[in-house]
Amino acid sequence: MKLAQALHEATEALQAAGIEDAWLEAEVLLRHTLHLDRAHLYARLQEGLGPEAEATFRSLLTRRLAREPTAYIVGQREFYGLDLETTPAALIPRPETELLVGEALRRARCLDEPLMVDVGTGNGAIAVALAVHLPGVALVAIDLSRQALALAARNARRHGVESRISFLQADLLAPIAELVDIIVANLPYVRSVDWDSLPPEIREHEPRAALDGGPAGLREIERLLGQAPSCLRLGGSLLVELGPAQAGPALALARRRFPDAAARIVPDAAGLDRLLVIDTLSR
Repeated sequence: MKLAQALHEATEALQAAGIEDAWLEAEVLLRHTLHLDRAHLYARLQEGLGPEAEATFRSLLTRRLAREPTAYIVGQREFYGLDLETTPAALIPRPETELLVGEALRRARCLDEPLMVDVGTGNGAIAVALAVHLPGVALVAIDLSRQALALAARNARRHGVESRISFLQADLLAPIAELVDIIVANLPYVRSVDWDSLPPEIREHEPRAALDGGPAGLREIERLLGQAPSCLRLGGSLLVELGPAQAGPALALARRRFPDAAARIVPDAAGLDRLLVIDTLSR
């Protein structure tokens, strides 16, 4: 079987299963099988796949057809230009979370050696991206899951920033004893009632604790907003990813908890309410 035929047949199988972006999904699995980048794969489409590689590719395809996420199958996902290890210990990084990183970077670059905290770090995507793009800046990354923190630490080592990120197993901001400049958080915000309607890739494979935010999707976000005022330095910022359903209620909560701050909702590239931004006023 030639590579072109393998790619075509896999795409058809994925399409028949109702999987979106079937061609791209098939390409990623084939590239992973052959350890090729995209350019080299397309340069070799008329070459034979070989029986051993074909068996491996079919095995990977079977897992994807069973709705296992591609990021878990291949063990990595790109986020903010970085290749990060992904495992079922943590949520798969999403493109919409890059909005949070960009907003945090813009604020951090205006400060002199800011102290930053990433709450609910998961696989470390946010903390590692910030550390890579802010040389010399120290960060604290917090998560309840020991397995997620181990994964995050591996991603920090992968990109050479492990010495600047302190990983703490804790509940939200509980271990923070000093005032910080920027707090970023991607906490669970899926409403419990919506869980059963999520795609099987999410519902059956990603950690529910990292996604289910309770009846209104605000359980952990509300707790964070309650803790943050005593941890945030004047002139500091709190950035929280959320879903469109949480935008209005979260903004109202933020204005009650931070009556003297500037609080607003920032939409993502699709125009959906995605990020709660609270900028406290310096005196």
